[in-house]
Amino acid sequence: MDTASVLSIYHDSVVDGEGLRAVIFFAGCPHFCKGCHNPKSWNLRNGKEMHVNQIVEEALNPLNDITLSGGDPFYQAEAVAKVAKQLKEHGKNIWAYTGWTLEQLLENKDPHQLELLQYVDVLVDGPFILAERDLTLTFRGSRNQRIIDMKTMQDYTMDD
Repeated sequence: MDTASVLSIYHDSVVDGEGLRAVIFFAGCPHFCKGCHNPKSWNLRNGKEMHVNQIVEEALNPLNDITLSGGDPFYQAEAVAKVAKQLKEHGKNIWAYTGWTLEQLLENKDPHQLELLQYVDVLVDGPFILAERDLTLTFRGSRNQRIIDMKTMQDYTMDD
């Protein structure tokens, strides 16, 4: 698949990962987290169908790294993996947010999700849980979510 449903591409974020980032908000999410800050993102049809090359072109900025968000980028993993691969070829550091845990993504054995994981430098995993919401956390919304350095597989959430 060479297209993905995209809600928006936001430039110059400092809250969706370390440093200055462009954030690609993909449509579609199967998690339906209670208290979700973006329930509009759940429905694929709320996004605009964009070609992989168009997404990359719009997201690229020499000063920004990239965050894949949504919805859930792993919901459209086939196309998003192609986006991430191209962004990596441009030397971008990539963060990705997902409602699945890393363990679930690995257990799913979905080849597109596994491919997408290969391009992710930092994964913020786990569903948003309203009862564990904590506004003091950096780069995540609830205590159950982890910030995982995918190169070392180290969980950095213990520092909070």
